[in-house]
Amino acid sequence: MRHLGYNNARVRQANKQLFLAHLWREKQLSKSQLAQMTGLSIPAVSNILQELVDEGRLCHSRETLSQRGLSNGSFHLPERGAWTLCMNVTPTSLTSQLADARLVAVGDWRHEVINAATPKDLLSAIARHWRVYQQRYPEITLNLALGVHGQVDPITGVSKTMPQAPWKTPVEIKYLLEEMLGVQVRLDNDCVMLALAEKWQNPAANEDFCVINVDYGIGSSFVINDSIWRGSLYGSGQIGHTIIHPDGVACDCGRYGCLETVASLSALKKQARVWMKTQPIPELDPETLTTDRLIEAWRQGDVRIQAWVEHAANAIGLSLYNFLNILNINQIWLYGRSCAFGESWLNTLRQQTGFNPFDHGDNPRAKATRIGFGTLSRAQQLMGIGYLYVESQLSEIDPERRGGEGSVRAFYSDNRASE
Repeated sequence: MRHLGYNNARVRQANKQLFLAHLWREKQLSKSQLAQMTGLSIPAVSNILQELVDEGRLCHSRETLSQRGLSNGSFHLPERGAWTLCMNVTPTSLTSQLADARLVAVGDWRHEVINAATPKDLLSAIARHWRVYQQRYPEITLNLALGVHGQVDPITGVSKTMPQAPWKTPVEIKYLLEEMLGVQVRLDNDCVMLALAEKWQNPAANEDFCVINVDYGIGSSFVINDSIWRGSLYGSGQIGHTIIHPDGVACDCGRYGCLETVASLSALKKQARVWMKTQPIPELDPETLTTDRLIEAWRQGDVRIQAWVEHAANAIGLSLYNFLNILNINQIWLYGRSCAFGESWLNTLRQQTGFNPFDHGDNPRAKATRIGFGTLSRAQQLMGIGYLYVESQLSEIDPERRGGEGSVRAFYSDNRASE
């Protein structure tokens, strides 16, 4: 059965995308495994694999992945090529993980505290951080992939707004760093980094899901039909700027009562500082209150902080409820330092999202909304941004299909005769 509108060449390109996507996820697969994953016949799989090997996109290995006696070896991504330094960037810190050509971690992740007063300071700090790795591996090309706090244009590589930064002007990070370092640079929002990490490294990730980062601010990123949803202004996922209290506190975005002003860590610390200045607490200094100290006070049972944290969780849950009704996404993973508030915080948040007006209990295929803490390691989170290069590579195979490998899933099983 042929899908109307797609000729044999287009179907073949789509299947090549699909094969590479499976290899990027699994790193190494046998011919029979790919046949099982795609529903294609062994001869069709053999032909597509040979094309990918001839193009230099895959390598064949004699290593067997089968428990049976007969095996034609396995296939893996090329081990030679540029490596990627994956980095999470804010004006106050750089956190990085080096990955090889197959996006496999090399060494441990590294955290550096910085104090970037200007865009030039930030770029210089990133360049210094990169040079540490380059000196360690001088024979390797180290491209950069940056998950940047705030609003980012991933096409031009411009950081448009960075809420924690003392500057308010856009910064052409991609262009300036490529000029400074002579390597490729790609960047996107730090929540997109987390969404890509889940998409490519979590086998449990569905085609539709959301990640939410509850930290200094509150950000989110949506994966819909297996593709990052960015929006035309690259501002999709700004859950932190949904309005909770129209007459509330002023937000950095210029409006009042945004979720960030109620439920982010910066909002909780501000609330605690104001209270401590009027009602001094001997063991807490409002001028030096840190996130770690705030969380520790919550753990020790400070009733005021516990009440504020519960109020914050309720506010996040209410915002999530509205998002769930609009997008009907039933898988949400939470990241950020607020996750240290634990199961009680999570359960309070869940209670606000427990009722779905569209679930009447009569659809056995319907999946209940699952909200939980993200389980990826910090290294895996950081390497998520490196998959910007992978998605670009997949789109180059078939430029007309800009949705990436997620848009080709329907093509393979009914086209055996045309392979």
